[in-house]
Amino acid sequence: MYTRASEFQRGLEALRSALASVLDPVGAAQPAAAVGGARGFLLLSEAIDLDPAVGSGPAGVPHGPDADLAASSESDEAEGSRIIALVELARGGDTEAFGQLFDHYHTAVYRFVYYRVGSVALAEDLMSETFFRALRGMGSFRWQGKDFGAWLMTIARNLTTDHFKSGRTRLEYATEDMTAHDDVTEGPETSVLASLTNEVLLTALKELPTEQQECLIMRFLQGLSIAETASVLGRSDGAIKQLQLRGVRNLAKLLPEGIR
Repeated sequence: MYTRASEFQRGLEALRSALASVLDPVGAAQPAAAVGGARGFLLLSEAIDLDPAVGSGPAGVPHGPDADLAASSESDEAEGSRIIALVELARGGDTEAFGQLFDHYHTAVYRFVYYRVGSVALAEDLMSETFFRALRGMGSFRWQGKDFGAWLMTIARNLTTDHFKSGRTRLEYATEDMTAHDDVTEGPETSVLASLTNEVLLTALKELPTEQQECLIMRFLQGLSIAETASVLGRSDGAIKQLQLRGVRNLAKLLPEGIR
């Protein structure tokens, strides 16, 4: 089963930390080392400006965007060049190159769709359809300021929107994935969010306006950068920062009374 449960859980914990900074700013403002975690769960002020995937190094040493770029610019440049080369080959009909693009992007596409539809089977179907449509449209793909990953996400977003408009399904969450990983992670925000299970969090997320919901899914649960999210949603970087801030604040208001 294609659940990616551990990745989902890390994304949910990143979102929990942002909520904690709204609900209990004093309690959430603890040293980064106390929080830990693969994503270095960010406070709201950090989450507005940084990628939620940017965290802390050993012993709580911060690793901001500048440090990360300095450490990984060479490998990032090489990877970017590899993706560009694969896209150009795929545009020319190279199916093996397209297969490598699938390997690179399918997890990100699946995660985005899953958090919109909440069903493993449906997310797999829509992910497959996304890549099928991308394969058919490779010959017409043009960069024009949008990278290939953002193009895929736009296809996935449109497919998901069309699916809901068709009335073929209701927005239901896959409880088999959530309840198996529904323990609240220990951390400085635990006292604030002690009863905030995955199901409660995702139910509240579902109630946000569509654009705020999509922004939080992309930024926290999928791990897209501000620029990538802006490209998919057709907004400026500054607009995405504000959309994310409003989304987190509104999400906090939607939580059950006992948690707020």
